[in-house]
Amino acid sequence: MKVGYLGPKSSFTFQAASELFAEDTLVPFASIPLTLEQLEAKKIDFAVVPIENSLEGSVHATVDHLFGQSSITVKEEVILPIRQQLLGTHSMEQPEKILSHPQALAQTKQYLKNHYPGVPLEAVSSTTFAAQYLAKHSREKVLAIASEKAAQEYNLKIIAADIQDNVMNQTRFWVLSTEKKKKKTTNQQNKKATLFITLPANLPGALHQVLAAFAWREIDLAKIESRPLKTHLGEYFFIIDIVLNENEALLENAITEIELLHAKVQWVGRYPINKFT
Repeated sequence: MKVGYLGPKSSFTFQAASELFAEDTLVPFASIPLTLEQLEAKKIDFAVVPIENSLEGSVHATVDHLFGQSSITVKEEVILPIRQQLLGTHSMEQPEKILSHPQALAQTKQYLKNHYPGVPLEAVSSTTFAAQYLAKHSREKVLAIASEKAAQEYNLKIIAADIQDNVMNQTRFWVLSTEKKKKKTTNQQNKKATLFITLPANLPGALHQVLAAFAWREIDLAKIESRPLKTHLGEYFFIIDIVLNENEALLENAITEIELLHAKVQWVGRYPINKFT
């Protein structure tokens, strides 16, 4: 079995994947689209990619790739705490620059403002790449923001620990597959479904009618978010996360009602949730 993930090794996606799969089955890829393309081509059996960060919001590369395709489904969700570390090869009072992924820089913005005002921040492709660069250029006056696992992997010193601005910083990851068989779970209190819904036209009240199909049945919506259809300005599809309970027939009935309104419904998956600390 092969499990693709957004790499490189020691990335947060690697950590999420390694919680569920043996490390020797994991295959890193350089981008989310490439990972999902390999899954569609059946070169890998599963893919693990980020879907949302509690501070920075949805990962659009994942959402946009999944929209409109029918071969990939969500099998499981992993929620992982994101703890950012300031890394160096040695202590220094004033580095010439600080490297990290754009999201990591955003997640530590207040810390950097307080402790390193005026130091240039350089965005790179991943937090692990920042750690790799630091290990290879140990004489440069450079610091990196990455995970504790990356510090261990590249033998770097943790200058400051857990520098994320919000202690509740978490990221949701999806385990994706092309296998359409629904996975059963006995934990009904820890289960979700995700739909993509496209309205028939940009008409007054159209979104209200769709949401009313859930509301009067008392179906709990955990999230609703719009993304551009990339057709015309002002046209969107909607991402809806639903908290499932034992009476899933209500959800099926709601979807039937929505489809009778001529809205398009795309199932992304029914899936259990695993939360790690």
